[in-house]
Amino acid sequence: MKTITISRTLAGCVAAGLLAVLAPIANGEPVADQAVAIPAEGPTLAGPVAPAVEQTPIPTKNLWSIIEDGGPLMIPIAVCSLLLLAFVFERTISLRRGRVIPRPFVTRFLQQLRNGELDRDKALMLCQESRSPVAEVFAGAVRKWGRPAVEVEQAVIDSGERITNGLRKYLRVINGVATVTPLLGLLGTVVGMIRAFNNIATADALGRPELLAMGISEALLTTAAGLSVAIPALICYLWFVSRVDRLIIDIDAMGQEVVSAISAEELENKKSRRRSAAA
Repeated sequence: MKTITISRTLAGCVAAGLLAVLAPIANGEPVADQAVAIPAEGPTLAGPVAPAVEQTPIPTKNLWSIIEDGGPLMIPIAVCSLLLLAFVFERTISLRRGRVIPRPFVTRFLQQLRNGELDRDKALMLCQESRSPVAEVFAGAVRKWGRPAVEVEQAVIDSGERITNGLRKYLRVINGVATVTPLLGLLGTVVGMIRAFNNIATADALGRPELLAMGISEALLTTAAGLSVAIPALICYLWFVSRVDRLIIDIDAMGQEVVSAISAEELENKKSRRRSAAA
């Protein structure tokens, strides 16, 4: 290995001397005035040392600078994001199962109805004290106490439609945010591209593609911001819709139990069973 390294070093010295001799000839200068430079130091056995590469820090931006770079349409997108956070928080609290269908009230109410411990007035008072969505459905059925099963069931359906509208409140706002924000982002991108091309057309940008790249990157910020708001909004909307549907199905099943307990047919059957038991 030492012999190979020394041979390579000597070959480099010879090549450097030839270049020093031939360079003046190519420039039209006399060779006699030039001296061949020979390295004073002898061959070294160590390999070449790579120069140190200076590392530059990664550029970072804060949220306000990103909004400024995105243009004026970043402001409505930011407003939509705030609306989304507010209504998602509100719906998350309002659609809790313990608030919509309180288990203690439902269990006690249905049990007392099966055992015949409630009359119309007492059952209606319990529903008014609860003030939950499922209590509103039960109250609609109790108001038809002793009527045919068809009428009581229709009262449950009407009450269910009313509470469904209440449970789906603000979901259209979330769906609207999911629909509008991508369009705002696309509009901001188009406006930014137009502005970028106008700047390039009016400036001395020939052979400077970095100006076009900078303008395009700033224009695409609005699309990225719009999608960043629209995707979570759509996911939240679908999740809330499915949750409302599950709650309505459970409330309808409980309402059918109330119908079967207070309808005229069921009350007549109870009276017949009591007469048979007394006889």
